Amino acid sequence: MFEIIVWIGAALSALGLLGLIWSIVRVAGAKRRAKSDEDLRAAVQKALPLNLGSLFLSVIGLMLVVVGIFLG
Repeated sequence: MFEIIVWIGAALSALGLLGLIWSIVRVAGAKRRAKSDEDLRAAVQKALPLNLGSLFLSVIGLMLVVVGIFLG
């Protein structure tokens, strides 16, 4: 039973990591394309919810992994 919690947590952490990588790629691309500081600032503000959501997903996944290991 606790094995399932560990695997679900690992999957959530992996999804969060993919989201973080996607956020980094989006901001790096925006940095190359930005003509002004305002354009870059707008692109970073658009990527911020994705970044924070991905971090949250990773943290929840890692918590599930730890809880599954402690209880299992």
